[in-house]
Formats: sequence, structure tokens, C-alpha cells
Amino acid sequence: MFADSGPFSYALLPFLIFISRVFDVSLGTLRIIFVNRGMKFLAPIIGFFEVLIWLIVIGQIMQNLTNVANYIAYAGGFAMGNFVGIFLEQKLAMGIVLVRIITLKNARELIAHFRGLDYRVTNVPAEANAGKVEIIFLPVKRKDIRSVITAIKKYNENALYTFEDVRVMSEWAIPKKEKRRISPKLKAYPRLFKFKRKGK
Repeated sequence: MFADSGPFSYALLPFLIFISRVFDVSLGTLRIIFVNRGMKFLAPIIGFFEVLIWLIVIGQIMQNLTNVANYIAYAGGFAMGNFVGIFLEQKLAMGIVLVRIITLKNARELIAHFRGLDYRVTNVPAEANAGKVEIIFLPVKRKDIRSVITAIKKYNENALYTFEDVRVMSEWAIPKKEKRRISPKLKAYPRLFKFKRKGK
């Protein structure tokens, strides 16, 4: 049979194990991220397929214990799966982070920049070893981290900044980039959309 042949046992089967393990570990990485984000419906679905793939792979390895290529493929797939999972998480950029900025120089321009973008900025004066500092807090979407770092380097290049994952946050804390606009036609007839009280 083809399944018992040399090309399948030492080439195709290890390749399938490698690919399956990449999918398995990638799903596992995403599942952990979704659990941390509190996605209680999506995480179990991903976990189901993660375990299903793992069981199939383990079953094939247990049936071919003398094939060293399967072990190498399994380990290689695990390593690659971690890389792919982290890559996918960075591309998805899900969730909210709290940015903490500590700057030694006057942060007026930096604060004005973020407030001009409608971020909810909180700044607190403090004192460090080098003297007086300004501590700035603002919540941002993970996909906006790069632009936030660019702004920090532009206005306060020597500032210290950290990012902390946030699980739950008020909806108004994040600025909406697209605001709903009223159609010009609706503006022309405002009275049509007002309720009038009937006279007694």
C-alpha cells in the first residue's frame, strides 16, 4: 500500500505532521490571546480544532514510532507554529493597551498632539532621580501603537514609554476616527425629524 511505502513514511507523512503542527500551535497561540481578551465564544471554537489536529498528529506518530523523521517534523512544526501564531497576533492587532509615558522635558506639545486626536490623556507631574518628570497615560488600540511611538519620538525622543494590556475599558475611552455625518439633505429639513406635541 502507498501508506506503507518509503516515500510516504519518510517524506509525505513528516511533511503533513509538520504542517498540521504549525496549524495546531498557531491556533493555540491565538486561543490564549483570545482567552486573555475575554472572547469566551471564539476561544472554545479554536480550542476544539486545536485539540482535534493535535490528536490526529499524535495518532500518526504513535503508529510510526520507529520513524525519526516524524519526531523532527513534530518539533519543527511546534517551533514554526509559535512563530506563525505570534505573527498572526501582530497582524490582527486586537485589543486595547494603556500607554505610560515618562518624559523629562516639558510634554506640552506631546499632550496637545494626543488630545488633538481626541485621545483621553491623563498627565501627572512626578519626580524621578533626575528631577521633575511628567507621567502621561492614554489608552490606545493595539493597531495604533506604531503611530503613538512615532509621535513620542517626534516630540520627546528621550521619553520612557511602556505598554500594558487592558482587558476591559469604557467605550468612550477610545477616540472614534470616523464620526457619523448628517446628510446635507437631512440638515435642510430638520423640522421633519422633530416630534410635535399635540395641542389639548
